[in-house]
Amino acid sequence: SNPSCSCAYTHARTMTTMFTTSTASRAAIMRASNTTRIARRSSTTSVVTRAAASEKNLEVMRKFSEQYARGSGTYFCMDKSVTAVVIQGLAEHKDTLGAPLCPCRHYDDKEAEVANGFWNCPCVPMRERKECHCMLFLTEDNDFAGEEQTITTEELIELTEDM
Repeated sequence: SNPSCSCAYTHARTMTTMFTTSTASRAAIMRASNTTRIARRSSTTSVVTRAAASEKNLEVMRKFSEQYARGSGTYFCMDKSVTAVVIQGLAEHKDTLGAPLCPCRHYDDKEAEVANGFWNCPCVPMRERKECHCMLFLTEDNDFAGEEQTITTEELIELTEDM
């Protein structure tokens, strides 16, 4: 099943990896170069980290997304940060898994999912019914659809630099 989602940004953040450590380790975590966000939760600290996508695959996925949007008659989200973070996640998965596995879902075994192909972008629900869980490709009747089918490399970098 494909649960509906009103905020792709939240789901796109699931492409990150969570680590929980004790309060005593907080200082070391704050010095980590790949730390993107630190959130306090009582006596533990959650650190969200992500691998940076290669410039090559970021550009490959940007171009793919533009081409697929035009070809499918879909549009990017009116909030381009949603578009940017999803493209970033697809590029990271292309780097680490060799395929653009949907970054907006949780997988017990990502390698098995890549081999299965169902959730490789464009996923089967998108190809068959124009249903994109990530809100990357939106039909014009979707309340969150913007008017654009393009995003520049500069926009991608700017909109994902604090992540």
